Amino acid sequence: MRKKTIGIGDFQIGDDEIQAVHNVLVSQRITEGIVTRKFEQAFAKYIGTQGAVAVNSGSSALLVAYLTFQVCGKSKKWVKGKKVITSPLTYVATANAMVLAGFEPVFVDVDPKRFVITPENIERAIHEHGADNIAGIVPVHLMGYACDMDPIMDIARKHDLFVLEDAAQAHGSLYKGKCLGTYGDAAIFSFYIAHNIQAGEMGAIVSNDQSFLKLVKQMKANGRLCDCFVCTRSKGTCPNVDANPDSDNDPRFMHRFISGNFKTMDLVTALALTQVGKADAIFKKRSETVKYLNEKLASLEPMISLPPYSPEVSYLAYPLVVNDSSAINRKAIRRLLEEQGIENRPLFGSIPSQQPAYEYLKSAYAGKLPNADYLGTHALYIGCHQYLTQEDIDYIVAIFKKLPLTRK
Repeated sequence: MRKKTIGIGDFQIGDDEIQAVHNVLVSQRITEGIVTRKFEQAFAKYIGTQGAVAVNSGSSALLVAYLTFQVCGKSKKWVKGKKVITSPLTYVATANAMVLAGFEPVFVDVDPKRFVITPENIERAIHEHGADNIAGIVPVHLMGYACDMDPIMDIARKHDLFVLEDAAQAHGSLYKGKCLGTYGDAAIFSFYIAHNIQAGEMGAIVSNDQSFLKLVKQMKANGRLCDCFVCTRSKGTCPNVDANPDSDNDPRFMHRFISGNFKTMDLVTALALTQVGKADAIFKKRSETVKYLNEKLASLEPMISLPPYSPEVSYLAYPLVVNDSSAINRKAIRRLLEEQGIENRPLFGSIPSQQPAYEYLKSAYAGKLPNADYLGTHALYIGCHQYLTQEDIDYIVAIFKKLPLTRK
């Protein structure tokens, strides 16, 4: 048994992070303020969008985005009760937030190598369900792999559908030279502890549509009337008050929409801001690790399928598929890895066939999602994060080469 565990993710608190949190504490304000605004500006610049809005988690980012599409007024189709096409192979929050917002998920199958939904399967679902019944498409860039966004956007425009990129696991991944998150009407990111850019628990919504982002600002704060990106009340002025000088109501406590509280804190955004400055180095280290592992573990193919390598992918983790040709199954491999100190996870599971919360959809999707169903029972992932040492990576290689994979 190896004493040191090689984790899925890690977040090492250094001088930069300590100083950032210290500065917030000294400022005497830990709730959303100037630090959160600085993070939003820095992250939007990094991704390449006109703006970003921070929220308290990636799951909240999804829910707020779905709610905002319903009130933005850009299409009569984008309303509760309509269907939204997405991936069955994703963290369950993608679908959960959709259902909570009043949309009905429509799951389409994924590419078996890159784990993402395809334009062909999206088109097929639109034909099957009827374009008038569908409000949007949520392509999930799982493990950092990009969905084919150009044809997806063409399909969306053809049928008047919104596109929300679920880029929770794809900070910095590129599609045709541009960051994911810049193609759809909006995109969400998660800054969970194991993700490419980390803060512990936090999310963000990005868009090139400033009117959409203003609605997001309202929606994330219980649907309040205020939509300012930076509050100016401390300077003796307020656009909402100035526009209604005879009113004695405080716009911070007047609410335009029914929503919830999804705000974050400067303590958290301070941590995230330090990581945005290191994003390129994080991307490079994760990419180098995946490339190295693929070269050293090439002999495992085809019993274990290795992740396709691309320098444009910002890898959340190192995903693997244990194929039927192997002498042992995924469960046995996962147990052996854990025994040797290598933390691992199953690749989420196909939502309508393998998630208990969606048992009610199981019969309707039986046999319709063969790739997602296969990956949900055969795929796993281990860490490839920036804190792994060369010793850690070589240890991973050595353990995998000892696995009893060859069928006798």
